[in-house]
Amino acid sequence: MSLTGDTEPSERHGGVPPLPGSAPDRVTFERRELDRILRLYGRMVADGEWRDYAIDFLKDRAVFSIFRRSSEVPIYRIEKNPKLSRRQGAYSVVSATGLIMRRGHELDRVLRVFDKKLSLVPG
Repeated sequence: MSLTGDTEPSERHGGVPPLPGSAPDRVTFERRELDRILRLYGRMVADGEWRDYAIDFLKDRAVFSIFRRSSEVPIYRIEKNPKLSRRQGAYSVVSATGLIMRRGHELDRVLRVFDKKLSLVPG
């Protein structure tokens, strides 16, 4: 802690470490979840569809926002909300208009909403 009363970003407020089993200050993505999301993001960047992202760790949920251009609003949000894990599923993909495109208990299944659909051309 500095002399001015400001805390370092990595330092917890109050200086007391959390108790084992206590609720964390913020919801975060686990490493495997973030790896899966970033693999999808990399593929979509390579296809030229996405350009930028932002990650927010809030008290009630973690949000991975996807942008077509960094100056715009996110076109999609991948959210993890542990409070919904027993009911509708902790993971969801939300469009820019607020429409929940897919929700579920497993991240891989929820992210399938981005899989390209192959269609046959009648001929």
